[in-house]
Amino acid sequence: MRKLSRDECLTAVEGGEFATSLRSAAASVAIVLTQSWCPQWAWMRSYLEALPPHPSREILWVEYDREDFFEPFMKFKEKVFKNDQVPYVRYYREGILVSESNFIDQGGFLRLLSGIH
Repeated sequence: MRKLSRDECLTAVEGGEFATSLRSAAASVAIVLTQSWCPQWAWMRSYLEALPPHPSREILWVEYDREDFFEPFMKFKEKVFKNDQVPYVRYYREGILVSESNFIDQGGFLRLLSGIH
């Protein structure tokens, strides 16, 4: 699990989507956009951090309320991705968006990440 950088987030804001290099960092990629105060995120983060590393998946996250780009990123997320809930998760397979969710349990997260609906 890796935190998104400022540049990675601002590139998404400017381009309307996360960079291909992020979306294709592994066969399955999840990008979690959230705010630090959210209790559902705290629960999700605990099970995500406990997942063993796996070469076919990458999990990226940002708590954008703790960043200096909070306002523009939140507006981008809500207007472009059309989601005003936290946590918000985007799931990519081979760089292509295949699913989205908000708060989700570990089993559901792993099913969406692996492409099983």
